[in-house]
Amino acid sequence: MAGSKPLAGLLVVSMEQAVAAPTCSVKLADAGARVIKIERAEGDFARGYDAACNGLSTYFVWLNRGKESVVLDIKTPEDKALLAALLAKADVFIQNLAPGAMARAGFGSAELRAKHPRLITVDISGYGEEGEYAAMKAYDLLVQAESGLCAVTGRAEGPGRVGVSACDIACGMNAHAAVLEALIERGITGRGKGIAVSLFDGMADWMNVPLLYFEGTGKAPSRIGLAHPSICPYGAFDTADGALVLISIQNEREWADLCAKFLDEPDLPRREGFRSNVERVANRAMVDAHVAATFRTMSRDACAQKLRAANVAYGFVNGVDGLSTHPALRRVTLQTERGPVPVAAPAARFDDGPRELGPVPSLGAHTEAVRREFRPAAAAE
Repeated sequence: MAGSKPLAGLLVVSMEQAVAAPTCSVKLADAGARVIKIERAEGDFARGYDAACNGLSTYFVWLNRGKESVVLDIKTPEDKALLAALLAKADVFIQNLAPGAMARAGFGSAELRAKHPRLITVDISGYGEEGEYAAMKAYDLLVQAESGLCAVTGRAEGPGRVGVSACDIACGMNAHAAVLEALIERGITGRGKGIAVSLFDGMADWMNVPLLYFEGTGKAPSRIGLAHPSICPYGAFDTADGALVLISIQNEREWADLCAKFLDEPDLPRREGFRSNVERVANRAMVDAHVAATFRTMSRDACAQKLRAANVAYGFVNGVDGLSTHPALRRVTLQTERGPVPVAAPAARFDDGPRELGPVPSLGAHTEAVRREFRPAAAAE
């Protein structure tokens, strides 16, 4: 049974590129909205990030299923009129061009909502549309660096990059949630509203714990790789056969279980340096070395068996190859112009079954059809 499409009948127009805005619009498309993706003649530059999916970009395949691709040049009167006709019928308009670019083209969000009171507008930017950073280019890694994320990521030797586009994805998810809220509100009031989301704001929100810790103590959390800055033991340990097992001890009961049933040292929680989480964090090197000694005597499978018996939370530190064959990985197959591509399934599962996901569009595949459908009245005469 195919899952329901609760946003069927909604029209979303998105002048988008890269990751943040497409993350928002693809989720709307998955839920049944008609998403018309406006591209330049050269296409969304994410189409050229790599060629790993049968010659297509991994980013583009992932984030553009179920959309219609329309190529426009809104500097020409004809295409500017077509965009205006599209927006006159749209429920949601998303854009992530440079701040002020759409307003200069005659499509500023406030002006559009004044003309079309039911329209929901979404402006996505790097640092917001005001202030000294508004004009800064804001690609994902730049915002990871500016927001302090890199400073709390990696090993003690130096800052690290989160290995996925965390700032872009967070921004797109925030925009998606805000659009759904605005749709609910419009169902009550009959009016749309403006939404503005920036990559920096999204990551600053995610950074609240290290920010509050710094402002409360005067010290930033340390970079400690696969350990936890305020919990011990919480980290990765080598096994006898070369695997890495990560354990997470959240409370004193779990610590007692680890000591009694895995380390075979039930009296360890009463020894100085091991008695409480605060003590263990202060003596992290000693505690981790003590725990590591037991891990090194056992194989990966033996560790897993004993950790399960102790009811200790653990996981293996996998590479991407491990993800590819992971027993919990769910997949769906997307259709593309170069053939089918299996991808990780959308996270949310619904009790009426999986949703059918639309194909990934080739550049401009829907341009002529959309021109005919939304041809401005003046041009039709």
